[in-house]
Amino acid sequence: MARGLTPAPSTFAGVVLADIDWAQPWFAPWQHPGEHVAQDALRLHSVAQALNHIARDVQFVAQSELPATQAYEDFIFQQGRVPTRDGLHDFFNGLCWHRFPQTKRRLNLLQAAEIARQGVGATRGPVRDALTLFDENAVLLQLPDALWQALQARDWRSLLVDQRAQWQHVHIVLFGHALLEKLVTPYVSITGHVYRIAPNVDARSDAALDDWLSTDLQPEKLATKPFEPLPVLGVPGWWSANEAPGFYDNTQVFRPKNRGAIASHS
Repeated sequence: MARGLTPAPSTFAGVVLADIDWAQPWFAPWQHPGEHVAQDALRLHSVAQALNHIARDVQFVAQSELPATQAYEDFIFQQGRVPTRDGLHDFFNGLCWHRFPQTKRRLNLLQAAEIARQGVGATRGPVRDALTLFDENAVLLQLPDALWQALQARDWRSLLVDQRAQWQHVHIVLFGHALLEKLVTPYVSITGHVYRIAPNVDARSDAALDDWLSTDLQPEKLATKPFEPLPVLGVPGWWSANEAPGFYDNTQVFRPKNRGAIASHS
């Protein structure tokens, strides 16, 4: 349990917010204001109410506000309100709305445009699939060309062992809220989908990154599925076990290029 957090009664599903270890390197960039919002949610027994204390251009409301006949993304687009359940998933989604508001609005706009164009059917189509994948599981990486080429080739030893020193020149941002949710209870096969940050972007500035993403996310680009898989606990410095010889030899996690398409472990 994170220090200083008092869990709410077990009837409040958001009690799991007390399990977030903000000291982990993947959560550190989210700690402010995330830890304070988590404390508020535990006190108020409402993730939506707690998120509204930091809300900018959207309002967070109970999931029950979403009509059964309306798509989630369309509801947000039409009303500027985000249906929110009590739990880790929607908590991290709300933090992302705070940290990257332009990007979240862009994702919602593109989802709404696709819904208006093709309706809500049994399949989402390539653009909506890519938008959902980005929203739920994206890892934003700014990295040297040699590392990017190794990642594209699934040359894990080159990427994470031979060129390990080059990771000091890498900037990484976990964007996907489902990915952040999984990392509350980390396991080795958790895999994100890398979207490369252009080299001319000041990736250490959330505002600059948000500006760039809100224009770079275009339907034509997303339809090409511009992602590469990365088991995130393999990131140098993030997980003590990956210092051990042989950590990257697990081909069920660090899959060779010839073993198929991008996989998302759950």
